[in-house]
Amino acid sequence: MVLEIELILKVIIWGIVAGSIYTLLATGLNVIFGVMKVVNFAHGEFMIIGSYLTFWLWSNYNLNPYLSVIFAVAGLLLIGFIVEKLCFKPIRGSSKINEIFLSLGLIFIIQNIIAYIAEPVRPVRTISPYQGLFIPLSIINLPYEFLITFCVTIVILTGLYFFLKNTKLGRSMRGVSQNRLAAMLVGINASKVDMISFGLGAALAGVAGGLFGMLNTFDPYSGTVPAVKAFAIIILGGLGSIPGAVIGGFLYGVVESLAAFFLGGPWKDPTAFILLIIVLTLKPEGLFGRVE
Repeated sequence: MVLEIELILKVIIWGIVAGSIYTLLATGLNVIFGVMKVVNFAHGEFMIIGSYLTFWLWSNYNLNPYLSVIFAVAGLLLIGFIVEKLCFKPIRGSSKINEIFLSLGLIFIIQNIIAYIAEPVRPVRTISPYQGLFIPLSIINLPYEFLITFCVTIVILTGLYFFLKNTKLGRSMRGVSQNRLAAMLVGINASKVDMISFGLGAALAGVAGGLFGMLNTFDPYSGTVPAVKAFAIIILGGLGSIPGAVIGGFLYGVVESLAAFFLGGPWKDPTAFILLIIVLTLKPEGLFGRVE
């Protein structure tokens, strides 16, 4: 009985840790969508850029991986600014199909650039300096890297909350999100807000990627599945809803982890999407979405 409880607790903890990655990824997506109303299918590739930047800084310069994540975030922030300026800004206001094909094109471009730089392509992993260290908690041992991943996620989400609530730029982002035309009429530079929002969303993907690379092996094509799950999470929580992305991300991680444990590995992904279908059947706008 004690062994069963221990296993279930371990499964739930792993689900929370996986949910931390999903939450950061989905929150970044929701920041971009909430302000720009743009769906960026290449968001998973931004995550993998963060994974590789963290890995290269660690492997080539022996930099602490958690410090490397900070540099990866700065790099993704800059990349986000450039991609928004050169790619998404010129097609703003055009057909949604243009945005879709643009982001799909970015997927293949980013994947092949990373594959070219990382040649030969093989699965790699950033080794956490705390790997193998545990905190004893009653009947289970909590890995340090699990605790750090969760704490980093909470700190970032808390910082994002205060940034959006208490800073002039954060209020401008909320204003553009709620009513773009009205925000422009009162003097808010919507183009600047778009660029910063896209960069912030990419930076959140960079954090997710850096932490992801310390928990899993990855290659240039590893961003696709997490990105699909991130889209499922923002639909589950409600498009444009940051609280929905947070709750949806952790819920998704725990559900898929429990499904893999009780039903077997093949049910890991389908069960979480079954949850999505059930929620959308009962509440089509998502858990925290607004009815348009």
